[in-house]
Amino acid sequence: MSGFVYIVGAGPGDPKLLTIRGLECIQQADVILYDRLVNVELLQHAKADAELIYCGKEPGKHGMIQDEIHRALVQHASCGKQVLRLKGGDPFVFGRGAEEAAVLRQARIPFEIVPGITAGIAAPAYAGIPVTHRDHAASFAIVPGHGRAEKGQDFLHWAALAQIDTVAFYMSVGNIGHITKSLIENGKDETTPVAVIEWGTTEEQRTITGTLTTISQEIKKHHISNPSMILVGDVVGVREEIHWFEERSKNNVRDIKKTPCDSTI
Repeated sequence: MSGFVYIVGAGPGDPKLLTIRGLECIQQADVILYDRLVNVELLQHAKADAELIYCGKEPGKHGMIQDEIHRALVQHASCGKQVLRLKGGDPFVFGRGAEEAAVLRQARIPFEIVPGITAGIAAPAYAGIPVTHRDHAASFAIVPGHGRAEKGQDFLHWAALAQIDTVAFYMSVGNIGHITKSLIENGKDETTPVAVIEWGTTEEQRTITGTLTTISQEIKKHHISNPSMILVGDVVGVREEIHWFEERSKNNVRDIKKTPCDSTI
């Protein structure tokens, strides 16, 4: 008897950014395979007898390789279990969710895709940076920024990216020199603002800003590491007006305070 697999986006880090449908899937799953960037607080919603399997990937260290994850999904679902594949952010944004869905379809196992909030939008929002803005940005792109030209791994269209108003680079702090050099060489103004958001939407969030010519030094100065989101574009300047999350965190205000509404207004 075949079970069922839910491929769910857990969101960018703040556990409250999980969707209602995602929470339902966690609560009913018999087996949960979760990634490294999934906030473990979400697992508290799992059934007491649910089997939790860590399959996160770190540079040079994988809890499970992708083929092992595929086999585990098929194996547990083939035993009639409700299986949850819990992925950071959105499962279809650099998350290999499509690959896993294809394997399930080939094995004739039914599945459901549950989108999640991706860090390329959420981390900037928590830093007070809109990825689009009527006065500053009408176009937006999200790309992986870890490809290195010298290793033949850089497949980005830099000339096209240099024309886009806002570009979000995922997991790319270690490659910042190549990113800034490539954008400038392809026509991006070297004074273009850049923000780097470390551990976005979590209590550990830090944001630094600079320009294409200064951000590499700022990253070194502040010892920024992954997971971090790099945002390039004039919208970074809006942060000075509406940054809110880090300011709220400093004041230890976690929840919106409810105030009486004036019925006469």
